[in-house]
Amino acid sequence: MTKTETYAALKTEIASVISGETFLPARYASAACLLSQAFRPRFFWTGFYIVDPLKTDELVVGPYQGTLGCLRIPFGKGVCGTCAVQRQTVIVPDVHVFPGHIACDSRTNSEIVVPVFDAQGELAAVLDADSEMPDAFDAEDARGLEAICEILLTT
Repeated sequence: MTKTETYAALKTEIASVISGETFLPARYASAACLLSQAFRPRFFWTGFYIVDPLKTDELVVGPYQGTLGCLRIPFGKGVCGTCAVQRQTVIVPDVHVFPGHIACDSRTNSEIVVPVFDAQGELAAVLDADSEMPDAFDAEDARGLEAICEILLTT
């Protein structure tokens, strides 16, 4: 399958798995697992940082697959915090030159972060995928991951 076909199949599979599930961490965990498995080894770390309901200007680590993640990321800091502020997908071909990059794992070389919005259009989380490979993500990944993020809180 092509990458586009893989994303389309994953979107269908994730929608099926999370259908009727009301517990958000279960939805996020299922998506992180399926994405990680489908794109391993390119996806070295795959998971969600969730907007903390008590500190709405911070992301807190949620369900993920991979090595230890950062526990908290302030809005505006690193790639995830930048995505949270900009409310749009951020692709970083080389994290080592990204201003303010937070190195949760020094083996990460490139990253893509996609916002997840709730039914009211508020930022609920960000999906973060890291790779040990440089320049591992592109517009095709952005489209595929954005389509998956669109269904996480609406199906």
